[in-house]
Amino acid sequence: MKCMAPRYCGLNGVSIDHTHQINRRKNSMDIKDIMNIVDMDDAKFDDKHLNRRQFLIGSAAVAGSIFLASCGGQSTTTGSGTSTTTKKYTIALVQGVKGDPFYVTMQKGAQAEADKLGATLIVDGPAQFDATLQTPIVDALIARKVDAMIIAACDKQAMIAPLQRANDAGIKVISVDTFIGNGDYTSGPVTFPLSYIGSDNVQGGMIAGQSIIKAIGGKGKIYIQNVKPGISTTDQREQGCKAAIQATNGAVTLVGVNYNNDSAATAAEQTSALLRRVPDLSGIFGTNLFSAEGAAQAVKNANKQGTIKIANFDAPVQSITDLRNKVVDIVIAQLPGEMGKTAVDYAVQALNGNTSGLKKRVPTGYVVIDRTNVDTPEAQNAIYKSS
Repeated sequence: MKCMAPRYCGLNGVSIDHTHQINRRKNSMDIKDIMNIVDMDDAKFDDKHLNRRQFLIGSAAVAGSIFLASCGGQSTTTGSGTSTTTKKYTIALVQGVKGDPFYVTMQKGAQAEADKLGATLIVDGPAQFDATLQTPIVDALIARKVDAMIIAACDKQAMIAPLQRANDAGIKVISVDTFIGNGDYTSGPVTFPLSYIGSDNVQGGMIAGQSIIKAIGGKGKIYIQNVKPGISTTDQREQGCKAAIQATNGAVTLVGVNYNNDSAATAAEQTSALLRRVPDLSGIFGTNLFSAEGAAQAVKNANKQGTIKIANFDAPVQSITDLRNKVVDIVIAQLPGEMGKTAVDYAVQALNGNTSGLKKRVPTGYVVIDRTNVDTPEAQNAIYKSS
């Protein structure tokens, strides 16, 4: 088994292992204040994922830091701990939405690992981030009798029943990017998935919020562009950003949250309307690719580049272009390639009967990019692929 530990990267591209803290504070905000605001239940995530996330890294980010067709096959283990197999398994990767560079990058990581381990990878996903469109895909893969299913569930509640059907059919289920239930696959209401592999999104939201607060000088008005309620990842990013705002004790106010249903065009319309209502807006947090792209377009249309600071979650090429052109000021890149790679490795191990070393929660980390480090190898490697 190869477990990809999350890394957080400093301004000069220096990797910081997630088990270490950054002791040097780089702004006046006390991170303990933020930690006290977020009402987190330590029992919710295995490995104490949420309650030992080393929030101190947020302060560094504020300063502009960069942060596997049947069972029973024989298996061996390589020197690095990664499973190999003599049985050719069929693994399905169900994306949250087709065409999103985030999921394209995840597919590339998954395909490379499947090729390495001798597995067949099937990739599918809905045209929109919608559980009603994702459910028939899951059911079709159940009928196809795939061996394992890696999925970015479009809804944490609506996708429980379809994935339970997959599990009941003997298919190994692994969550990537998003989770179902409350994400606690050890003792929560949903425990059948093998693992949840993805970023710590509360932390990411906090870092985004802190980044904007720093950029606007510690006071002003912030607006959040989000997808829709019920998506585990973006719900948590919103939560984290709100916590960062609340920690300012009124110096920064939240003027609104809009939900764009994963449409950049809708996000642009909503942001334009907000700008007319709040002309002195200081900053925007886009919780995903389309949210940020739409918000950035509205800022361009209003000729307010540089005046309104934008923190952008996810790192497609367009976001990096916007960063260079000073339309956005911070880009938080997840590591979807590592999510896909680790999930395929976990699926093969489980199919080979090697489950003792598999963790129920695997955080994959992120890289925070700004104009000071955008050309470093660390940042360039974190940019999402479009094909």
